[in-house]
Amino acid sequence: MSQNDQPIKPWGGRFSEATDAFVERFTASVTFDQRLFHHDINGSIAHATMLTKAGVLSQDELQKIQQGLESIRQQINAGQFDWSISLEDVHMNIEARLTESIGIAGKKLHTGRSRNDQVATDIRLYMRDEIDAICKELTRLQTGLADLAEREFDTIMPGFTHLQTAQPVTFGHHMLAWFEMLQRDYGRLIDCRKRLNYSPLGAAALAGTTYPIDRHYTAELLGFTAPTENSLDSVSDRDFAIEFCAFASILMTHMSRMSEELVLWTSSQFNFINLPDRFCTGSSIMPQKKNPDVPELVRGKTGRVNGHLIALLTLMKSQPLAYNKDNQEDKEPVFDAIDTVKDCLRAFADMIPAIQPKKDRMHEAAKRGFSTATDLADYLVRKGVAFRDAHEIVGKSVAYGVQTGKDLSEMSLSELQQFSKTIEQDVFAVLTLEGSVAARNHIGGTAPLQVKAAAGRAKASLAGR
Repeated sequence: MSQNDQPIKPWGGRFSEATDAFVERFTASVTFDQRLFHHDINGSIAHATMLTKAGVLSQDELQKIQQGLESIRQQINAGQFDWSISLEDVHMNIEARLTESIGIAGKKLHTGRSRNDQVATDIRLYMRDEIDAICKELTRLQTGLADLAEREFDTIMPGFTHLQTAQPVTFGHHMLAWFEMLQRDYGRLIDCRKRLNYSPLGAAALAGTTYPIDRHYTAELLGFTAPTENSLDSVSDRDFAIEFCAFASILMTHMSRMSEELVLWTSSQFNFINLPDRFCTGSSIMPQKKNPDVPELVRGKTGRVNGHLIALLTLMKSQPLAYNKDNQEDKEPVFDAIDTVKDCLRAFADMIPAIQPKKDRMHEAAKRGFSTATDLADYLVRKGVAFRDAHEIVGKSVAYGVQTGKDLSEMSLSELQQFSKTIEQDVFAVLTLEGSVAARNHIGGTAPLQVKAAAGRAKASLAGR
């Protein structure tokens, strides 16, 4: 059936004139909700199976419906199904084709349900599958981070606050910081899936149905935890879509932060890492350029995902119970958020294991900016100096280093002792970068032994998924 055909509307009995052509196009959703076809067919088969158990359909009618729907699934998969805007959405397109194919049994399929609970079921089934796919990509990315952290557990780099050199850390420790961000994101996504996994099927338009349906049975057939409890809420709830987009926004914010650091680290000013050429592009005019386009695009795509969250919150904020046509606007933001998240995760999961740290460059950078100044203060405190006095002593030492162009570790003992006689020869053990990171030897610290152990725990947490 082509888009120019004018089939009789399944709901057209009450109307005395045809829908305006513009309104028909304006209100149709089939151009984007057709991606729900697989889940719509699954939901219909479960509904028909339940109606047969309840005695509403015969076994023969169920068999015809099942065969007809599977045939339609094959046609869609093969690209041989003509979608009609006149039939508005994925549900009516499939139902019309089914009725055309098997006759009166096709007209009985919609008994005891409405498009309101049908679409609420479809979108949950669709999102559940997509969440499972996203979980796999998240795990793949986290695995890459944990492997990289384990490999670079003792590679020293400068740690920053305010983008100023603060204290030395290890590259592995930094990778595990990214891992922890994603670990929280994974937990949020799993929580979202749990709340999403309740079946609205059987709520019908808003009040339930008079037919002897078994909602627990359809929920079981479709893999839901249980049926939803209230029919009004069942057809109008889109919390699960909002919650998913909230997860997506936080995830993308984390990936944007990661992207920003990758962009900085690949610049000639930092030059901390190398990204393989396959994740970069060049310039049309400057032949020397190697641009980190993958992290830049991930950083940019964060804005569109954040926008989808705001769109859904705004969509729902003024809706009275129960279903309203506004809810048709939930799908495109959700679909695009899902597509964007999956693409960004795939790009990062492929790219992260290929990062090549420039160890010497990072080590040299960590020497600049007096990154062991806190270690000198801690040394003085251990020698009995009050912390505020130690802070002042180190501050004066740093000022001297700025004037002379010397790092603290490069100063002689006599130079350091002009600021405090408490300083002795053993100070140099804490002023080295290696000594500084090794001293943070507690859980959550950047000491190489702790990083290696943390990477092992991270990998163990992924193994149970």
